Amino acid sequence: MDRPQSSPEPPHLAADGAGNEKSTTTAASPSPPLSAAAAGKVTQIVQACRNDDLDTLIALAASSNGLVDDELRRTAWPILLGSRDDPLDAKISWTSLPPHRDEDQVKLDVNRSFVYYPNNESDKQLERRKQELSDVITEVLRRYPALCYFQGYHDIVQVILLVLGSGQAPSAVVRLSFLRIRDFMLPSLDAAISHLHLLPAILDTVDPILRRHLSQTQPFFALAATLTLYAHDIQEYGDIARLFDFFLAREAVIPVYFFTVIVLARKDELLEIPPDEPEMLHSILSKLPKPLDLELLIANTITLFDNHPPESLPYRAWRRISSHSVLKTTRNPSDVARQTIQDGETFLSKQDAEMQRTKAIQTVVRGIKRQIWLYRRPAGALSLTVAIGVVAWWMGRSGRMNIRNAGAGSLSESIRRVMAFFD
Repeated sequence: MDRPQSSPEPPHLAADGAGNEKSTTTAASPSPPLSAAAAGKVTQIVQACRNDDLDTLIALAASSNGLVDDELRRTAWPILLGSRDDPLDAKISWTSLPPHRDEDQVKLDVNRSFVYYPNNESDKQLERRKQELSDVITEVLRRYPALCYFQGYHDIVQVILLVLGSGQAPSAVVRLSFLRIRDFMLPSLDAAISHLHLLPAILDTVDPILRRHLSQTQPFFALAATLTLYAHDIQEYGDIARLFDFFLAREAVIPVYFFTVIVLARKDELLEIPPDEPEMLHSILSKLPKPLDLELLIANTITLFDNHPPESLPYRAWRRISSHSVLKTTRNPSDVARQTIQDGETFLSKQDAEMQRTKAIQTVVRGIKRQIWLYRRPAGALSLTVAIGVVAWWMGRSGRMNIRNAGAGSLSESIRRVMAFFD
């Protein structure tokens, strides 16, 4: 199918309820005539959207050339995200809401947006786009202050805005934030980093030789790409829009599998670098190769995922992922469109609490290990095991999640009694 993508033209403008100009569409450039196969797929996409046939739309979005063009995406993406029937509350203007704590960083990042696309726009038009981008991000954060902004979020929202326009973008971005990239919007990036630890497990399953070669290189090289759904790295608008078709239609773990496929495709290049030069390997892996054969990479990602689903990965890699993570709550992609914002808020709250408990336990355990090191005795290992058990039991019983309080009160007393037993 050969319908080339072009950068979006300036959106049509309309006034919102407050009298401010807002873009409502992205006015794609005219496309050349479609081939018979392409026209047939367009008909299928239109029919699936008309019938709310989510399963068919998911399959079409993942198939060759995705959703074809932005005109179809403007109908299909809100269906995939479930945002079409879930608009934001227009009764309260977001401008009247308290500022979000991260708005200064938003301003800095928005000023660096729209670098690669759209093309051939005047400075005035680009400034208008930046203002729209800032408004969409700020509205989402003010309406849902539990969300934490991360650097790279603007790259993702930029793509959504260019396709949907500022009229549809806010509600789509809210659902995307809570239901697809929620793990990145927690107070820390610990959950995002946990995604990366699946990559070595996938590699070990399909190519143990390459996995051993990269064993001294931590998978942080994939963080920027997966954190931004590749929007920070891919410079062609048509390519990133096509890739978003795939990502919005499939499980949230798919970007990790996609990066694994890229690593596998670079095997020969990587094996030429000595394994004891992890910095060099990291440098190469952190930059995507150019050009990317997206259709081949997407097809290989689907095959890899189908042959080695996350539940089958070694080293208990999947079990280590929180049950509240987007990796698990999107395990059935068609469920995402049916989940509510309230579901996302609940998942976010529970995962944040879980992470706080884990950090509190780790803080106390580090203290215990230090004490045992200072008072090294044969019984140290046993006392550590028992003390850790006490910590875990106490944290689970009390539900206390504040790290600053983790060593206080009854917990400290319990640990002292355990340690005293071995004196």
